[in-house]
Amino acid sequence: MFTQEQLTKLGFKFGKNGAHSARSMMIEELKHLLFSRDKSAQLNDYEDDVINFNLLHKPTEKSRRLTFRHLNDLYGLDPSIPLFKVFRDWWELHEDSQEILALQLSLARDPLLRASAEIIIKLEPGEHLARETMEDFLAKDDPDRFSAASLKSFSQNINGTWTQAGFLSGKAKKYREIPKCSYVNVAYALFLAHCHGLSGMRLFDSFWCRTLVQDKETLFDLAHRASMRGLINFKQASEVVEVTFPHIELPEI
Repeated sequence: MFTQEQLTKLGFKFGKNGAHSARSMMIEELKHLLFSRDKSAQLNDYEDDVINFNLLHKPTEKSRRLTFRHLNDLYGLDPSIPLFKVFRDWWELHEDSQEILALQLSLARDPLLRASAEIIIKLEPGEHLARETMEDFLAKDDPDRFSAASLKSFSQNINGTWTQAGFLSGKAKKYREIPKCSYVNVAYALFLAHCHGLSGMRLFDSFWCRTLVQDKETLFDLAHRASMRGLINFKQASEVVEVTFPHIELPEI
């Protein structure tokens, strides 16, 4: 297993706060931004698009700068960051995968959102998620850390992201849904687990695969599809599995 310092070099973030203290994952802005540039785009290209060219149609310079800061915080937007590079390389492979793919990278880079997965995963399909449930969860370790207004705002942002990704439905009231994952999502979950030093069956038992809330047979099937498309190499013989990433080179950490 890698240390937090090593994982940070790959693009993971740790701590107590995260981007969801300000906004949700802003999926429509992200789609628009990535659609405007190819894979070779650098961080300064995205910055120019958002701040100087107002690609996202924000009303003031301040709002443009805040939008860029939030998107950069949540996604990295820099191909020198391994998590973003793989994310960007796979972004256009399967359009219906994009919402969950954005969620997956957000989970890796926002400790606040990542903690909330514990609540989402435990819900049964169709079960109601009260906003107060998420608020109580965020406050459980340090009840005096956030004000009531902050907890309400954080919960709305977090629940909004899970809704954008298809894990929740509803506006005023939220209900648990089973999202439709693709081979891209499973490949990226396996990659995130691989970054933590996991291998074999432990990849499929990892937090990153559990977050997709799919049964093991479905995960194997989608991993096989990802292998057929060259994203990963996947071999399975009964309970023995092997996953490698032939086209991904991680930096020395």
